[in-house]
Formats: sequence, structure tokens, C-alpha cells
Amino acid sequence: MTLGLRATGVSHRYGAVTALEGVTLDIPAGETTVIVGPSGCGKSTLLGILGGLLRPSAGEVTVEGNAPEACLNRLTYVFQDFALLPWRTVAGNVALVLEPHGLSRAAREARIAEVLAMTGLSEFADAWPRQLSGGMRQRVGIARALAVRPAVLLMDEPLSALDAQTRELLLDEVSALIARAGATVVWVTHNLAEAVRLGERIVVMSRRPGRVRAVLRRGEAAASEAGLWAMIRDEAADAARELADG
Repeated sequence: MTLGLRATGVSHRYGAVTALEGVTLDIPAGETTVIVGPSGCGKSTLLGILGGLLRPSAGEVTVEGNAPEACLNRLTYVFQDFALLPWRTVAGNVALVLEPHGLSRAAREARIAEVLAMTGLSEFADAWPRQLSGGMRQRVGIARALAVRPAVLLMDEPLSALDAQTRELLLDEVSALIARAGATVVWVTHNLAEAVRLGERIVVMSRRPGRVRAVLRRGEAAASEAGLWAMIRDEAADAARELADG
């Protein structure tokens, strides 16, 4: 059993700017939902609201279902900037999220060993972040998120800071890790190829103020890189001009 999320009539404003307007969206339990759309359409704002980091100006988010018994943190983020502590080793960075939960030392070490093995980092447990490549540092960030056995993983463009080759190599690995974790995943990206490869459902947002334009299932004709680009191309161009003029 795991959790699903439901956003109902969610709107959000930053001062005079309306970032989101009237977003109603179901995030099914156990599936990977990818959110795409033009720059500035409120993707990360919506993710923050779904995860409880932001309180919406209007509407609400409800959590449905029950978290697995071993889950220590129901909603867990993975960000694009890795957010590793440079004075902690790889194992120490993973341990950080376990320390507040009162686990025994043996239980903590078992979880750390488990997620380092899952992410191919076992032999780097004692390495420092500065010794790792960008792709390896993001593996540590993902291992840290998985250590709490989250019910929902909220991924905010987690591969966008990587070069194209590293991103390509990590994409299949991350997809396999998500499947093994069994969590509900909400993944925000501007990369349409990434969305098509990962998403069981793809939510297409309109330009600001962000609204849900379409929800596509894997296998639908429009749920392809070309189909998604055709859907958002004109609005993406408008958004780019707006950002340049701003």
C-alpha cells in the first residue's frame, strides 16, 4: 500500500503574479506522474504545494491511502542541486535523514547499506562529495531519499544539472530504482524525452498562469516527444519571449 495525492482547485500567487490557477489533478498511488510545460508555468510551484512546502493561495491537496509500515517520511524530495553536506561522507549524507527517527545503529547501518547497494555506491561509502562526479553526487541524493522508504517521491528536475551524457546514463538507472522502491513519483522536468521515458502519466501544463491542459497515458499518440512538443511549442515560444522581455 502507498499514497496518492489529489489537488483540488489549487491556485497560487506570488504578489501580483498568478503562478497557478484552478489546478485539479489526481496523482495515482504507485505510478510515476511527470509534469511538463513551458518555462514559468508553475511546475515547481505545483510540486511544492503537492509536497506541503507551499501553502496554496486557494484550493487544497489531500493525501489518500496509507504509507507502508517501514516508511519514515511520507513525502520526500529530490532536488536538482544535490544538496549534499561537503563535510559528510557518502554514507554520512545518507545517514543524515535517518538520524531523527530513533532507529538503532544496526537498523540505520542496514538501511544505508541497502540504498548504497541499490544505487551502485557501496564502494564509495567513505568518499567525500568533492571526490564524486555530478552523476555520482545525484546518486547519493537519490540514495538519501530512498533511505527513508518514502511513500511519495517528489523529483524537481533532478537530472537537469547534469551533462547530456550523464543524464542519459542515469535515466534508465533512476527508472529502475523507482520501480524497485514502489513509491508514488511526481517528476517535474522540461525535458520531453525524459518525460516520455519515465511517465506512466504525463501532465501537460499551460503557460502562466499554469493550468492542466492535458493528462496523457503512456502509449497515447500525443504522449511522445513530438506530440508533447507540438502541444506546448507555441506557448513555450511565448513564454521565452516573456522571460526575455522581463
